[in-house]
Amino acid sequence: MANITTDPYSGLQFVELSHEWDQRAPSYPGQADVRMVRGVKHAQHGVLAWRTTTVMHTGTHMNAPIHLIQKGADLADISPDRFFGNGAVLDVPKQNWEVITAADLEKAGPGVKDGDIVVIVTGWHHKYSDGLEYYGEAPGLSKDAAEWLVKKNPKMVAVDTPHVDHPLATSMGPHRGGPQMKRLAGEYTKATGLDPKVEHPEWNIAHRILLSAGIPTIEQVGGDVDIVKGKRVTLAATPWKFAHGDACQVRMVAMFDPSGTCRIEPGN
Repeated sequence: MANITTDPYSGLQFVELSHEWDQRAPSYPGQADVRMVRGVKHAQHGVLAWRTTTVMHTGTHMNAPIHLIQKGADLADISPDRFFGNGAVLDVPKQNWEVITAADLEKAGPGVKDGDIVVIVTGWHHKYSDGLEYYGEAPGLSKDAAEWLVKKNPKMVAVDTPHVDHPLATSMGPHRGGPQMKRLAGEYTKATGLDPKVEHPEWNIAHRILLSAGIPTIEQVGGDVDIVKGKRVTLAATPWKFAHGDACQVRMVAMFDPSGTCRIEPGN
């Protein structure tokens, strides 16, 4: 059920943009599942504390440049001002196997301004699951879309898909470390009539372009993002201060003020 939380004092409204995370969170093919056990229990000690083993690339998570760029910034190196700011939630509906192009981003409302946080909503977050379709048939950014975004100087780029790139441009398909989904290339060709090695010849090219420019990315945006798609809002998502960290789960939130009167006090 969609939910908007309103601050009773400022009137500022908050919208959840994260998927719920626990041991049921789907994991990328080839990666281990989240494992959680109760290390301490209420019935025994009157306290609850979980012990968790996880790959950081599960659920709604942020990627630092070091994820794909050797000697790139880690999560602890990213300047905190990138984690909060105004931005655009672009409505770019896409179907199975489709590509998000620069032309798609250029025409998508509400438009991107210099220095924005950019959230790209294809509708794929509705398919979030441990599923062949979710991971293997998702839309993804093209090379020219990533180059277009870099020119806009964004603080962050977030997508509601499992990958920034098309899955056939990742190790899900016939690239380094892959194919993690052995059926994928054949199914793609069967469904589209296209050769994945021709259509997606470069490994994680869109993601590498963004991270090479020092732009953190967030994958698997979800929650109630449909409420704010096509709108300008203020956005926040803060990762751990994780030295050498390539990624971690984040809670992403959109904020807006229907009255237009809410302002951050200077603190003087």
